[in-house]
Amino acid sequence: MLSSISPLGERARNSRWWLTTAAYLVGSLVGGLGLGALAALLGSAVPEDVRASPWALGVVALLLLVGLGFDSAPGNRMVPSWRRQVDVDWLDEYRGWVMGLGFGVQLGFGLVTIITSATTYGVVLLAGLSGQLGAGLAIGAVFGVVRALPSLLMGRVTDRAALHAVFTRVERWAKPARIIARVALGGAAAALLVAAVGS
Repeated sequence: MLSSISPLGERARNSRWWLTTAAYLVGSLVGGLGLGALAALLGSAVPEDVRASPWALGVVALLLLVGLGFDSAPGNRMVPSWRRQVDVDWLDEYRGWVMGLGFGVQLGFGLVTIITSATTYGVVLLAGLSGQLGAGLAIGAVFGVVRALPSLLMGRVTDRAALHAVFTRVERWAKPARIIARVALGGAAAALLVAAVGS
C-alpha cells in the first residue's frame, strides 16, 4: 500500500500526491471511527455489569494474550484473516482523491482487508468492551490515524533512489513497530487482568 501512493506514481497518473494522501488520511480516520463506533455500539448491547464483570475482563484479556501469541510466534505466522486487499485497479480507474479516500476507509476500518496483526482484533475487543460510543470513537480514531501515518514518509520521494530509501527506513522500523504492538497487546491484557482481580 505504501508504494501505491507516492509523488512519483501520482505524477504519472496526473494526480496531486498531497491531495491523494490527505484523502487517504481522512479516509483512514473515518474508517477507524467507523470500526470503533460499530464495536462500541455492539458492545453496548451487552449490559454494563456483564461487560465489567471479572470473567468478561478475563476473557478479553485471554483473547488479547492469544493474539499476542500469534503475533509473537516464530515463522511469521499471521492471525486468522481473509486474503482480501484493496483493489489496485482503483489506481487507474478513479481520481487520486477518490482512490485515496476509498483505500483509507478500507484500511482504517481494518477488518475488510488482510489482517496482519492481532492489534486489529484488540481494537475491536477493547472498543466493544467499553460499550461507550465516545471511547469506541477515540480507540478507532487512534487506530485509523496510526495506520495511515506511514504514507507521509512518501512526501519527499522524487526518484527511485528516494523510494528505495523510504522502503529501507520502513524495514528498519518494522521490528520496533512489532514490539510496540506486542507491548500494547500485553499491556492491555495485563491491565484487564488487574481490573478483573481487583473487582
